[in-house]
Amino acid sequence: MKFPGLVPQDGSRPCESSASGLRIGIVCHPTYGGSGVVASELALTLAERGHCVHLFSQNVPPRLARASGPVEMHVAQGFPYPLFQSPPHDLAITSEILTVHRTSGLDVIHAHYAIPHAVSGYLARAAAHSDTTRSAPKLVTTLHGTDITLVGSDPSYAPLTEFVIAQSDAVTAVSRDLAQRTQATFPAARREVLVIHNFVDTLAFRPSDPQRTHATPTVVHVSNFRPVKRVPWLIECFAQAARDIEARLVLVGDGPQMPAARAKVRECGLGERVVFLGERDALPQLLSEADVFALSSSEESFGLSALEAMACGTAVVATRVGGVSEVFEHEREGLLCDVDDREGFARHLRQLLTDRSLAQRLGSAGRLRAVNEFERHAVVARYEALYKQLLKRL
Repeated sequence: MKFPGLVPQDGSRPCESSASGLRIGIVCHPTYGGSGVVASELALTLAERGHCVHLFSQNVPPRLARASGPVEMHVAQGFPYPLFQSPPHDLAITSEILTVHRTSGLDVIHAHYAIPHAVSGYLARAAAHSDTTRSAPKLVTTLHGTDITLVGSDPSYAPLTEFVIAQSDAVTAVSRDLAQRTQATFPAARREVLVIHNFVDTLAFRPSDPQRTHATPTVVHVSNFRPVKRVPWLIECFAQAARDIEARLVLVGDGPQMPAARAKVRECGLGERVVFLGERDALPQLLSEADVFALSSSEESFGLSALEAMACGTAVVATRVGGVSEVFEHEREGLLCDVDDREGFARHLRQLLTDRSLAQRLGSAGRLRAVNEFERHAVVARYEALYKQLLKRL
């Protein structure tokens, strides 16, 4: 099932690349979380830069659904045969990739998340080798975190994860921490893992009007409410931090810990001081109007939501886990504490809620770092260089 992107103002059609453009297939989860966001933004930016881009998933990712860029969307959900408990969408995606390659040709398959997408890419590339009229595409696998630290390292998937890492033409990770953990977890793969950090659109995510007056100091958290995000833990920290000051906590997103989070609000007696917004598209506005962004994860390979907050000029409080310290430095662009230091996290929240000048100084420094180190075109150019290197087009 295809969902072509809207026709751009210059009149070009979806997947009408420039003479120097590549034909790129991107495979990702259709999620509100980091891997789906990065893959969607990468697809849109590559198309903007003149490449023909196809995106494959079992549903349309939210970031792509609201964009008008010329990316051709392929939804592959599989045949609902009664024998299957659920349709094997990963195999349907594999077939769709192969169909596009046989019809139009693909230079690169870029799989985001090892299981199942790198496996789908590997199978499609293997099948493409039988085509005598076209060269088989190169396979690039980008690791995002739990595909190594949780899913990929589980005994049910570890051998296959190691295999597709070894068989990919190139492997990237979104942080140095994740690259090191990948090599430590799968030493038999014996391969280099290139670090290409996540990125942010600094034009879309930018500070709000500097003349805006703050009414009630606000902490914002954005996540998919999985246990690793520790939303109930954050609510406890906020209750401690704002026990005798007027402040509110805005929670954006949804997921399995939503009932526990609502119960924790009642337990802490916070009432209307905590606002549940659910999944929202207006993240730039929500982040730029906050005083503090809180990232309370027990595991985080990068911390894309923290980077988006930094781009909006909002100070960040986070736990020192995974690749978060690669995104910002303690007391320079935000505040960090140890993963189980509830007292420290609450203290940092309170400090920024009560000291507006400190929050503004850290927020301004965060914006500068986001622009200088994580701007989307600069990072996407590194992926372009990798594709061309694999294709020997440098």
